[in-house]
Amino acid sequence: MVTLTAPSDRQVPERHVSSKWSTHYANRVTLTDIAVLIWVVFGTQIVWLGLDSSVYGVSGPSDRITISYTSVSIAIIAAWILTLELFDTRSVRVLGVGTQEYRAIADATIRLFGIVAIVAFLFKLDLARGYFLIAFPLGLATLIFSRWMWRQWLVVKRRNGEYSSRVLLVGSSESAVTIARELARAPEAGYKVVGACVPTEVIGGTLPGLDVPTSRGLERSLEVMRELGADTIIVTSADELDHERVRELSWGLVPGDEHLVVAPSLIDIGGPRIHTRPVAGLPLIHVETPKLGGRKSFAKRAFDVVASGGLILVLSPLLIFIAIAVKLASPGPVLFKQKRVGLNGSEFHMLKFRSMVVDAEALLDALATTQRDAGNTVMFKMKDDPRVTPIGRILRRYSLDELPQLFNVFGGQMSLVGPRPPLFREIEHYATHVHRRFLVKPGITGLWQVSGRSNLSWEDTVRLDLYYVENWSITGDVVILWRTAKAVLGSEGAY
Repeated sequence: MVTLTAPSDRQVPERHVSSKWSTHYANRVTLTDIAVLIWVVFGTQIVWLGLDSSVYGVSGPSDRITISYTSVSIAIIAAWILTLELFDTRSVRVLGVGTQEYRAIADATIRLFGIVAIVAFLFKLDLARGYFLIAFPLGLATLIFSRWMWRQWLVVKRRNGEYSSRVLLVGSSESAVTIARELARAPEAGYKVVGACVPTEVIGGTLPGLDVPTSRGLERSLEVMRELGADTIIVTSADELDHERVRELSWGLVPGDEHLVVAPSLIDIGGPRIHTRPVAGLPLIHVETPKLGGRKSFAKRAFDVVASGGLILVLSPLLIFIAIAVKLASPGPVLFKQKRVGLNGSEFHMLKFRSMVVDAEALLDALATTQRDAGNTVMFKMKDDPRVTPIGRILRRYSLDELPQLFNVFGGQMSLVGPRPPLFREIEHYATHVHRRFLVKPGITGLWQVSGRSNLSWEDTVRLDLYYVENWSITGDVVILWRTAKAVLGSEGAY
């Protein structure tokens, strides 16, 4: 075994340009945070109190202190900026992807809110409630919005190959292919694979099916990483690298500039279910089993009832207008009822505005065998389906034909977010593991819809549905609903 030693002063490579992106980005975010807090806190003070107001307090039995609200605002801004830093809201680990960045901002703000309240109570500071109760919620909302705006900019940069960590994969060829493909699906995550070190020679010199150059010999990982200008090594499998070699590999990295990531053999497991706990000096990964019932299920049902009921009331004029348009556009019923498979394999009638001719089902077999040009091996779709009526094309483009499913949600057969409700004929093609999608209610929307809809392969559709079943949460549902609105407006994959 080749021993990998930490680089000496002469061996340390120059800092990679690609490793500086996080510092540049964090500095820009910091300046935006400061500008946001100054605008919110002083804006609240000026609107609510003016610039010359003072706050009174008591520092002792007979001592009275007077502090200007300007001083209070400056102190709150400085403390807020410091708290955001202490809670790692600008760490490279959370910036640009996932919800941890937003959760850290909320946690820091709530903690600071509590500390200010305690200080005001202890020193008997007579802070104006309006100033206090407006500045913090408004500041939190504006901070999250500004971070979201920065994230949109970062996503564009990363999709163009910028502001990303340059990654070298180390492990077996099979595991490297799996990790490379998953990272390629999400360029916004900020990992750009530039090469792979594998134990044996690979035909063609690249990973199978990918444009990723390979190098034989795991012991050359550090050398290859620096030749490629990479700054991150991802260990993709443990069979080829035991714990001693991984430890020695980490010792050979330049602290702060080069990084090591170990990819466990866990695919499609949500972050909240994974916990690393040191036990007897071993960093053991604990994976919690999914919780499908209890309080989470009750909260999801309550959310569905309130949200679907509210949407039905708000959208009722639109629903009536579409119903009239469908009735006048072509002969036949307004609603199309179709048998679908729901929770635990139960049957229910899914509602849609009719977007096809009345005998559409009778024409399906002929079209499926001669004119299929979209969908996948299980789900039938056509980009220009001749059965669709003119008004139906408009409804389908913006998913307006799906709106009656709000009544399915309100009635309990469906959820706002969940796996796609399948047809009975599709279940005949299911592998055994695919039936796990019936452990939760089907949804009007889901990961399948916000990730490509009809453009997805069957394998990707199943993967996304099962990921949702294993890892769903109310917060995740809200994010999917938000992404659905953008997907519907873009009408990608809607046929």
